[in-house]
Amino acid sequence: MTQQGVRWAAEQVLALAPDAASRKAGSKLGASGPWSEAECSNEGAVWGLCKGSGSKPYRTVVDTSGPAYQCSCPSRKFPCKHALGLLLLWSDPQGPVSLADGEQAPEWVRAWLAGRAERTAKKKDAPAVPADSEAARKRAEQRGERVTAGATELEQRLEDLLRGGLASAELSGYALWEETAARMVDAQAPGLAARVRELGAIPGSGPGWPVRLLEESSLLYLLVRARGRQGELPEALSSVVSGRLGLPTKAEGPPLRDTWLVLAQYDTADARLTTRRAWLHGTASGHTALLLSYGAAGRAPELTLPVGLATDAELTWFPRGAGGRAELGERFGAPAAPASRPTGVDVTEALSRYGRAVREDPWAPHCPVTVGPVIPAPLPDGRGWQLADPDGSAALPLSTSALAGQGLWRLVSLSGGAPVTVFGECGHRGFTPLSAWAEGDDAVVSLS
Repeated sequence: MTQQGVRWAAEQVLALAPDAASRKAGSKLGASGPWSEAECSNEGAVWGLCKGSGSKPYRTVVDTSGPAYQCSCPSRKFPCKHALGLLLLWSDPQGPVSLADGEQAPEWVRAWLAGRAERTAKKKDAPAVPADSEAARKRAEQRGERVTAGATELEQRLEDLLRGGLASAELSGYALWEETAARMVDAQAPGLAARVRELGAIPGSGPGWPVRLLEESSLLYLLVRARGRQGELPEALSSVVSGRLGLPTKAEGPPLRDTWLVLAQYDTADARLTTRRAWLHGTASGHTALLLSYGAAGRAPELTLPVGLATDAELTWFPRGAGGRAELGERFGAPAAPASRPTGVDVTEALSRYGRAVREDPWAPHCPVTVGPVIPAPLPDGRGWQLADPDGSAALPLSTSALAGQGLWRLVSLSGGAPVTVFGECGHRGFTPLSAWAEGDDAVVSLS
């Protein structure tokens, strides 16, 4: 059990899996057969020995307050299938994982937990290293010049595209876009590089791509033009431009301590990077925060939070233009069942919130919002789905990405035709549901 005496649900454990293969393998290991000495303590640690292909069983230990993991298996995934399997065993109150006194844990478990506590203490007490302000200023100036040059080059590239006609984008293929993105990377403008790659994928995205390409090209053109006149912009908008360009920023201001409910967590990946996004809701403050974590291509990021549980922690926000991003600070105890969940708003208010988000940040692709009560229903033409107000007065169409995943069918099954509350991302392409819960049910169901 955790410090609060709450075991996670199996769905919350499987939400930690870095990929579908790990989820499947972890589920197979979530049985008592290959395990021995599986125990947990009321301090939030779970450990066990799992028989593998070698002569010695794999030693697996999980600190659920992190959560953090260690396993003697050779897997490079984080968490590995053994950690997932052990947590699945632990999640079952009737399972074989027994409660033990933390002082009676095996020596290898106590050594790992002690080392982890020591590293955490050292990191907390480490003195801040003074920065060379003059050198930092020169580096910032040099980077600013490169970013401006890259934005100017991209502006010319977009103007050439429109002069030559959008049909040329389909004929030229993806290679030209990738080359342009690489030049934006050289210009130290990763935000521009990411948007260029997105443009390159639009011609192959199906019917209606010319309209989508024109829309996204116009937004990107607006961004590079804003870079050229950034000194004339109001401070708030200038900060947004810097964030969208991908210029480095730091979390600033006093941290906010709250009990943060993990509403959603999902990964996106490209050839270079795996990005993990986690949406948190402050049960006392009402604030919504986005946590980002990164891993090399093919490797899951280390930050893993159990969807549906709440953690007492401090968050510090990044400046405007970071999409509500915050930095996770000190945590106080293990995740536990939430005392409350965010209240849903109707469809009209959800659209108004996205409108206000775009007013502050014209390049915001979406904004987080909790909608409810709503009923998932097919569109009248049968070509998609929507979230409709129970009285039928308004509805939000679901995004194409939402229709392609399994989350839609989980949502429909959870609803069964009855109203539910749904958290997700509301944008100009539609609403993407990420989690949901039914009235009278405490469980937050992950849809991502």
